[in-house]
Amino acid sequence: MTGIKSYVLRAGRMSDAQKRSYEKLSPVYCLEAGLEDFDPVQIYGNRQPLVVEIGFGMGRATAEIAAQNPEINYLGIEVHRPGIGRLLWDIEKRGLKNIRIAEGDAVEFITRKIKAPLVSAFHIFFPDPWPKKRHHKRRLISRPFTDLLALKLVPGGYIYMVSDWAEYGDQALAEFSATPGLANKYQSFAESQAWRPKTEFEQKGLKMKNEIKELFFIKVNVDDK
Repeated sequence: MTGIKSYVLRAGRMSDAQKRSYEKLSPVYCLEAGLEDFDPVQIYGNRQPLVVEIGFGMGRATAEIAAQNPEINYLGIEVHRPGIGRLLWDIEKRGLKNIRIAEGDAVEFITRKIKAPLVSAFHIFFPDPWPKKRHHKRRLISRPFTDLLALKLVPGGYIYMVSDWAEYGDQALAEFSATPGLANKYQSFAESQAWRPKTEFEQKGLKMKNEIKELFFIKVNVDDK
């Protein structure tokens, strides 16, 4: 993996509620920074399937999906602390027991902390499209990162990505299609999954007439692809 970052750390201001939630709840729901090996059984206390969301933003969709699926464990990875504080507030408000948060770089966490194929799904909703051509190298969804995701998936696990930037969606389709061990569930772009809540960000994109492109790839044996 390269050292190029797919994000920029913004000095976003935390609201008082986000700050209180972060200070009170991060010791409970955020993974320790020095964690060496992510062990879901130790973290969640059970062997339920694990879904990892990369870049959950303010976490509203994350909390809603987790609330609808208490039989699944969720790990959200995010670098921006205001969003972490907002999700922590939602976790407490809803009484959610099946979410944990990793604060930091998703590429680094998945590379170094997840040391076996134990992820049932990766959710990647509206990653930064880096629209300027000179910044395309910062886009998260490209090989070899897609190879890394495939490596960490259990057989039959899936990757579900959604973007409101059509050209990025086209590029991501090509990158996933070229990744050994991944097979497209659909012939091209995926149908919208009814269980995924529409976010405020998505609604803004639709008002701007942005085309929503969805991708759904499944982990298969390389010989079966």
